[in-house]
Amino acid sequence: MIVTLTGYRGTGKTTLAPVLAARLGWEWVDADAELQRRAGRSIRDIFATDGEPEFRRLERQTLVDLLQRDRLIIAAGGGAILNEHTRRDLQTAGPVVWLKASVDTIEQRLRTDSATVAQRPHLTSSGGRAEIEQLLAIREPLYRECASIVIETDSLQPDGSQTSIEQLADQVLRELASRLGGSISGSKKPDAGAAT
Repeated sequence: MIVTLTGYRGTGKTTLAPVLAARLGWEWVDADAELQRRAGRSIRDIFATDGEPEFRRLERQTLVDLLQRDRLIIAAGGGAILNEHTRRDLQTAGPVVWLKASVDTIEQRLRTDSATVAQRPHLTSSGGRAEIEQLLAIREPLYRECASIVIETDSLQPDGSQTSIEQLADQVLRELASRLGGSISGSKKPDAGAAT
């Protein structure tokens, strides 16, 4: 089984994935980091050199490969759900958790995230808040269509304090257990760790 975390940039996917993986004894991967590792360059560089269609092709291939694994938490890229085949594949592989946050929260988190500034391109000519609003208008129906579970992450502290992350993990695991009849618990692997 795969559990995929979806949602816009800055909603907490990469923060939450390792905590969930540790709780379950599974592995986890940040799909964007894996894509960059395979490509040997940043997302910003891929966009600048080859354009968004090539990035989306690489994103799709990375996820197809990751979905062949088992007992994995995937922090998917924010735009991965744009591809209808990817949405279907994520749902087939296991529960999809949509991490949702307000425009204000996303804007504030992205402004203070050095990785976003260094590695991620603007996806519209406007950038900033206008870009967030524009892309959420397109993506939110797709996140909703794909999601098994919706979790609000506005309360996740920007400093990543363990208390709030652990509480969020508790909420996700309760929701997963409820939907899966408890079958996700007790599947620990003693040697599992983060895979990025």
